[in-house]
Amino acid sequence: MNNHEGMPDPEKIKEILDVVSEKIPGLLKQLSELLYGPKSAKQYAEAAAIFYKELKSAGMTDEQAFELTQQYMSTLNLGNLMGRAMKHDHE
Repeated sequence: MNNHEGMPDPEKIKEILDVVSEKIPGLLKQLSELLYGPKSAKQYAEAAAIFYKELKSAGMTDEQAFELTQQYMSTLNLGNLMGRAMKHDHE
């Protein structure tokens, strides 16, 4: 019996950390491509332009439309990120 009852086996911890260290760089690269790739940038720009134009057409000032467009884009970015990450996990 060892003195570290209830402690995970150090070899198991090492195995887990090795797997994590192999997976993290790839996950970060995929995340970066989802957020900042050319296709995403074009889609976000088009969505922002349409949203802004509609707000202006509805009679909002430049300042109001800009502020709401910023909020919309931050929400859209988070929603797309989560949706793509979940889709990627199921592929």
